[in-house]
Amino acid sequence: MSTTELTTPQSGVQSRRGRRRVMGAGKQLHAGPVTYVVLTLFALVSLAPLVWTAIAASRTDQRLAQTPPPLWFGGNLFKNMERAWEEAGLGTAMFNTVIVATAITVSTVLFSTLAGFAFAKLRFRFSGFLLMLTIGTMMVPPQLAVVPLYLWMADLGWSNQLQTVILPTLVTAFGTFFMRQYLVQALPSELIEAARVDGASSLRVVWHVVFPAARPAMAVLGLLTFVFAWNDFLWPIIALNQENPTVQVALNSLGTGYVPDQAVIMAGALLGTLPLLIAFLLFGKQIVGGIMQGAIKG
Repeated sequence: MSTTELTTPQSGVQSRRGRRRVMGAGKQLHAGPVTYVVLTLFALVSLAPLVWTAIAASRTDQRLAQTPPPLWFGGNLFKNMERAWEEAGLGTAMFNTVIVATAITVSTVLFSTLAGFAFAKLRFRFSGFLLMLTIGTMMVPPQLAVVPLYLWMADLGWSNQLQTVILPTLVTAFGTFFMRQYLVQALPSELIEAARVDGASSLRVVWHVVFPAARPAMAVLGLLTFVFAWNDFLWPIIALNQENPTVQVALNSLGTGYVPDQAVIMAGALLGTLPLLIAFLLFGKQIVGGIMQGAIKG
C-alpha cells in the first residue's frame, strides 16, 4: 500500500471539521423570537409620533384639550386637512418645496460625488489640507452664517426668491466627505487606470466608472439630502415670506393667532410629511437594495 493511501485518524477528523465548516458557511441565518420582539418594539416607537399626529389631526381642538387625550382616530381628518391646505396655502408651498428639494438633491449628489472622487483618487497639491478645511466647515454652526448670507442675497436682489434657498446648499461638506469615504473603498484605482489606458477621457471615466461604482452611496446621500431640504426651516423662514413659501414656512402660519387650532396644525404637519412617506414607499426598496449591493461589493 502506498503512503498516499494512508489516512491517520487525526487527518480524518480535520477533514470532517473542514466539511462541516463549508456546509455551515452555506446555511442561512434565521432570526429568533427575541429579534422579532426587539424589532417590533423599535417599529412601534418609531411610528408612534406619526400615528399620534394622524389621531390629533382627525379630532377637534376641544377634544385635544381634554384629559385623557384621544387614543383613536376621529372623523374630522379630511375637514382639518382641507382647512390647513387653504389657510396655509399649501398648494404653492408644495410646488415650491418640490423645486427646491429636487434642485438641492441633484446638485448636492452630483457635486459631492465629483469632489469626493477627486479627494479619494486624484493626486493634487494640498489635497489633504483642502479635505481638512472642508471637514472643518462642518464644525461651524450654521446660525453664524445667517446674517452675512442674508446680506449677500439681498445685494443680489434675490430676496423672497427660491434661488436664495437653493444656492447656499448646492454642495455640502458632509456630502463630499461621505462620498470620499465610500469611493476610497468601493472604487479600485486599477479600474480607473485601466480605463485611462483604453483611452477614456476624464469625463468618460467619471460617467462610466465613477458613477456606477458610487450609485449605492449616491442613492443614500440623495435620500438624506431630499429629507433635509424638505424639512429645512431656519433659512427658508428668514429668506422667504408667506407670498412665496416652502412647506415649512407655510406651516408656520398655522401656529399664529390668539388661540391656534392644534388639530389643524397637526393636519398641516401630516400633509407636509405625506410626500416624504410616499417617496420612501416608492423608492425605498431601490435605495435599500443599492445599500446592500454596495455592502456586498465592499
